[in-house]
Amino acid sequence: MDKKEKRTLQLALGGLVAAGLVSATSSSANVKPKWEGHEKCYGIAKKGMNDCGNSLHDCGSKATEDNLPGEWIYVPKGTCQKIANGNLEPKKK
Repeated sequence: MDKKEKRTLQLALGGLVAAGLVSATSSSANVKPKWEGHEKCYGIAKKGMNDCGNSLHDCGSKATEDNLPGEWIYVPKGTCQKIANGNLEPKKK
């Protein structure tokens, strides 16, 4: 195998590896968490431990106090109503 053929082979293999990495990265970025069997439970999140956003902010971990009525976490279905102060809908403060 001469230098030109060797270089062509190296470039081809490098391209395949790069394409595989891009494919793996993009497919894992499109995977959504599976929350089947879970429900949002409002009013029980600790400060900074809420799961996601609400009308006051856009993301999780931004609850400013414990047990705020509009903050929520995911719990297994049927569990929320067993927890003191747990609600399936946000309550007004």
